[in-house]
Amino acid sequence: MSHHDISDAESRNRLPTLFEVLSRRTLAPVDLFSFYIYMRDQQRSVDYLDFWLDVSQHMLLCRHYVRELRRSVLVATPDIERADSKQSSAMLDNLENLGDIPLEEAGPSRLRPGFQENEKDRDADHRLSAFLRSEGATSSPSRQNSLGSSEESAHRIPSNEDGRQTPDSRNNDSNSPGHTVDRNDIRASAEKILYTYLLPGSEREIMLPESMVSTIINLVEDDGRDDPEVFDPAKDYVFQAMERDAFPGFLQAKALGNMVPLSTILRLAFALISFGGGFWGAFYVVLRNKPRNIRCWIILPFAVASYFIISYQYKIDPVMAILGYSEYTFMNWAPIREPYVRKLLNKRALVTAMIAFLTAAALSILFIFVPGTML
Repeated sequence: MSHHDISDAESRNRLPTLFEVLSRRTLAPVDLFSFYIYMRDQQRSVDYLDFWLDVSQHMLLCRHYVRELRRSVLVATPDIERADSKQSSAMLDNLENLGDIPLEEAGPSRLRPGFQENEKDRDADHRLSAFLRSEGATSSPSRQNSLGSSEESAHRIPSNEDGRQTPDSRNNDSNSPGHTVDRNDIRASAEKILYTYLLPGSEREIMLPESMVSTIINLVEDDGRDDPEVFDPAKDYVFQAMERDAFPGFLQAKALGNMVPLSTILRLAFALISFGGGFWGAFYVVLRNKPRNIRCWIILPFAVASYFIISYQYKIDPVMAILGYSEYTFMNWAPIREPYVRKLLNKRALVTAMIAFLTAAALSILFIFVPGTML
């Protein structure tokens, strides 16, 4: 994350949006890595997130390709050749119009209603797709030879054969300045997305409207298209699905709590065991008419039970929250770095600790001061 994004996180006095999380503009525990783990372990739908990230990676790949192509053509084409060749001149004009394409993470598609994306970036993405379509339609051996000298020296971007890159590895691959891509990389990227997520019976098939999938298959396989706009409807559909079905639960789990489900279940078990021991001891000292200094020992099981039952109810460990830690996976704690989330968790930790204290105090006072009897 850049210094600018860290400054934005520090000044943000609200919970982040899904787009901010996917764009790596947030900090733990509401960062992209946390969302990836949540989608994998709790939602069991990490394939949808992987699809969105791979399509965004495809957009970045296309942007890098056009940037590198523009640079190589401007350097390799002499001024005289530019003037004499109408084809070279037209291509250079098209490439020069693409000089403002940003090298940033691609956001939700422009098809999403009500999303106010930057107009300049939207126009640049549209021109990028239009250029790639026109380039694919007008490819010729002479043109490939004219660009061969620049592409032969290119270093291919390494790919992960199993298709399961982490969000960080995707970011490192796409933003490394040492990588140069050619058109085959773009085609391979589009086919990988199609064969991995969209074809019926594929290894990691995601559920999309049948008409949408059929359209994408026809565009890639029959029309030979590989520009980013091919996947825009599916990308937008997946984004809205994650925003509607997964992201609210993610915020509730990470911004309002700091434990994973397995930890909460174990705390419920410990709470029930402690309550059982506490009530057994409480009734014993009352029915045996023990003095109050002996009865005070029941404070311990009631305190433990109250702490664990409140932790289970509110999905938060007050002590760990006050110390500034959140649980990524079971017993794997990491510092809370998002300022607003830490402030929110501190408030909830104090409230839950107070509720646990009052619960333990009420039960202890009841059994300590109730009149005893000897059976």
